Amino acid sequence: MANGTTDERSGEAPDKPAELLDLRDSIDNIDAALIHLLAERFKCTQRVGVLKAEHRLPPADPAREAVQIRRLRALAESAKLDPDFAEKFLNFLVAEVIHHHKAIAGA
Repeated sequence: MANGTTDERSGEAPDKPAELLDLRDSIDNIDAALIHLLAERFKCTQRVGVLKAEHRLPPADPAREAVQIRRLRALAESAKLDPDFAEKFLNFLVAEVIHHHKAIAGA
């Protein structure tokens, strides 16, 4: 403890179990990795948006989205993650990507 009242890693009261603090450290690391992965994903989807605009393709591709939903639901099931949650997450990402693609097409 840095000052005797908080944990250096979390800034939380020291009465928390060490395992809890360790798990929270791991969660923080995973969150950081997710943010970096999302940033990379959006770099790719921005380029897709540019290509779609150049080739006058629509911002949305419902056929691809349906394939992706099926694929990610299956991945979620094999990873023991709620497939409904995975689908909601993908739908959120796709909606944001389509928003970006519309903006690119309108520019």
